[in-house]
Amino acid sequence: MSDVSFPVVIVGHVDHGKSTLVGRLLHDTGALPPARIAALREQSAKRGLDLEFSFLLDSLQLERDQGITVDAAQVWFRGAARRYAVLDAPGHAEFLRNMVTGAAQAEAAVLVLDAEQGLGEQTRRHVYLLSVLGVSGVVVAVNKMDRVGWSQERFLALEAELRGYLSSLGLAPTHVVPLSARHGQNVVERGADSPWYEGPTLIEALDTLPPRPRPTELPLRLPVQDVYRLGDRRVLVGRIETGRLALGDELRLSPGGRQARVLSLENWGGPPREAAEAGESVAVVLDRDVFAERGQVLGTAENPSIESHALTVRLFWLDPEPLRQGERLTLRHGTAETRAAVEAIEAVIDVDALTSAPASQLERNMVARARLRARRPLALDAHGTNPRTGRGVLVRNHRIVGGFVVEHLEPAGSNLTAVAAPLSAEERARANGHRGGVIWLTGLSGSGKSTLGTRLVRELANHGVQATLLDGDNLRGGLNRDLGFRAEDRAENVRRTAEVSALLADAGLVAVVALISPLAAHRAQARETVGERFREVYLAADLATCEGRDPKGLYRRAREDRLADFTGISAPYEAPQAADLVLDTGRLNEHESTEGLLRLALQAFAQGRGYRQVA
Repeated sequence: MSDVSFPVVIVGHVDHGKSTLVGRLLHDTGALPPARIAALREQSAKRGLDLEFSFLLDSLQLERDQGITVDAAQVWFRGAARRYAVLDAPGHAEFLRNMVTGAAQAEAAVLVLDAEQGLGEQTRRHVYLLSVLGVSGVVVAVNKMDRVGWSQERFLALEAELRGYLSSLGLAPTHVVPLSARHGQNVVERGADSPWYEGPTLIEALDTLPPRPRPTELPLRLPVQDVYRLGDRRVLVGRIETGRLALGDELRLSPGGRQARVLSLENWGGPPREAAEAGESVAVVLDRDVFAERGQVLGTAENPSIESHALTVRLFWLDPEPLRQGERLTLRHGTAETRAAVEAIEAVIDVDALTSAPASQLERNMVARARLRARRPLALDAHGTNPRTGRGVLVRNHRIVGGFVVEHLEPAGSNLTAVAAPLSAEERARANGHRGGVIWLTGLSGSGKSTLGTRLVRELANHGVQATLLDGDNLRGGLNRDLGFRAEDRAENVRRTAEVSALLADAGLVAVVALISPLAAHRAQARETVGERFREVYLAADLATCEGRDPKGLYRRAREDRLADFTGISAPYEAPQAADLVLDTGRLNEHESTEGLLRLALQAFAQGRGYRQVA
């Protein structure tokens, strides 16, 4: 018998007996120690009840007072074939958020239906959610059969109705079991009151459920949680969601497409590791110093994640405030987080009639097919391909307000055809008399980036070098005017600027970039985008010098708490550790600084041709 837990979610309408059923399963399979049973009897007696199995899970006082389950509890027991981890999910409409949490972790489900009350709206919604979340293995427990006199006719009518509804959602129950959880009939032991039923007990039906492919059998997916420095090497850390990883494996980092091999798996304080698999947290060192950041995903070179801005999802909405078409929210997927727009609510599904229609908004507890567009590309999988990396959540005002599974992805660039450059870099260099490249000026506000960038462009023109200035403030007034100063906006600001500067370098110009670009990781990405033509210059004036200059009055406003996320005051600046040139603009004057910049630019892109000192 396997010791790997098989996760099963128990779902159904409030008061249909889910918690009682789980309690009975625990009791009748011997999962409860005698002391726990004695405590349960005492709790039940205080409330004037017989042995109340639901108290095993309904541990919150609110649940005991109101007789409902509000959280998703997890317990374990053993059947004949394997060990089960059972998630008892809430049935009340107000607690569907927790039901989604439980079902998202399950490989199979037990749908509990009250034989007396039948198939109601809430049960239909739970069944639909199972289909939305991709839980295909379903056993139906028709509970409280004692209340309908163990009527075979009532059971067969309910079974037909259930199978019809499940079939319409693409689900087929493996078994429909008549039982009484309170009296323990057909749960673990066969009952005497249903001689007409020849199928398995509930525990026997559970043992027949086929497992989904194990996470280790799926393609490698390792979301990057963080990146650390180990000497001159980057260490990528995260938890392997699916697949296996070993030394020497060729990996692809998505989004971005950069490839490298696994050089080592760090194991500080322990013996060296040669391999790891799904469920393990690892620290990976690659054989190339590629740029990586939180939210990217490592996969195999042969089977990487799909990179996409646009995704069609099945979405379940949880917030009292409706979701409106066109709204922008935060999308979380694995360790990635970005802003996303709701391009269209293509179809809101009526879980009773199983009809759908387009809509401009989605109300609480409703399900829809929607089209989302993320601000930056994500590394994703369709849910049917990889359930663990094919789902995510939407966040509004720091609260999770919706969950989704990915139905379809539009790969980034899938409708694009690259056009070869009409002139090679060598041809442009011969025509211009110099190479194209990028001089990236970074430093605190007030360190002299714009001033020195302007002087450098003019001096390069005096030396016959075609150059242009990309100033941060000018870019934020045009190309990047839709960006704020959140972490993801700063990253996108640098990414766009790097892409434009690379295009200018391709055209044979020297692009002089004046951009604070405070984070080392973002500047490393810019260097990787531009390639060997990138030169980083750190204008190393200290904070006191820059604040003393305060040419735009920004430091004063930041000190007065009138300017949030200001670099050097309320937001960090990471000084370059290996810049191509460092200029202390607090000590050097403009003439000296410009001369240093000009020398670097001419040596890098014009072979020092025609160099003369700045006048």
